Amino acid sequence: MISFLNDYKHELITSGIVLLSLLIIRAITNFTITKVAKKNGINDARIRLIRRYLSVLFLVIAIFVEAYIFGTNPKEITLLFSSVFAIIGIGLFAIWSILSNITSGIIMFFNFPYKVGDKIEIHDKDFPITAIIEDIRAFHLHLRLENGDLVTYPNNLILQKAVTLIEKDAIDDDGEAV
Repeated sequence: MISFLNDYKHELITSGIVLLSLLIIRAITNFTITKVAKKNGINDARIRLIRRYLSVLFLVIAIFVEAYIFGTNPKEITLLFSSVFAIIGIGLFAIWSILSNITSGIIMFFNFPYKVGDKIEIHDKDFPITAIIEDIRAFHLHLRLENGDLVTYPNNLILQKAVTLIEKDAIDDDGEAV
């Protein structure tokens, strides 16, 4: 154990500094996301979702950096991750719409003019929708139609269609439509 600590003293110190730096960056990022979200009236579930995405991103970065610190050749790291991403890419090609919806959910988190409780109209020539936004999830929106039906609408489609805000905060404190 002592010889391990002596042999890898420099790598362990560098790893500690890198991990501490990533934790600090993650804390700052989480604080910023929460502050921006609260300012824009975004609900807590969406805040947690975006924080989770960024935590996974920081974990992947930490794995890359730690492998490099402990002497892995950059070509080997590149080969490993390109192989992994190729396999994932082939596997996910069949379900590209899921990735599209997740990406749209992230975009909607930072730049979506409507929030939970707003009454909107989606201008779709085949299936126009007038509804109240009940929830915004990672993959889809929950929309409550005027007749009481619940419609789940994919995030990628909401970014592709024209949407009109009919009424802000169309839900009262009891969860009932105004």
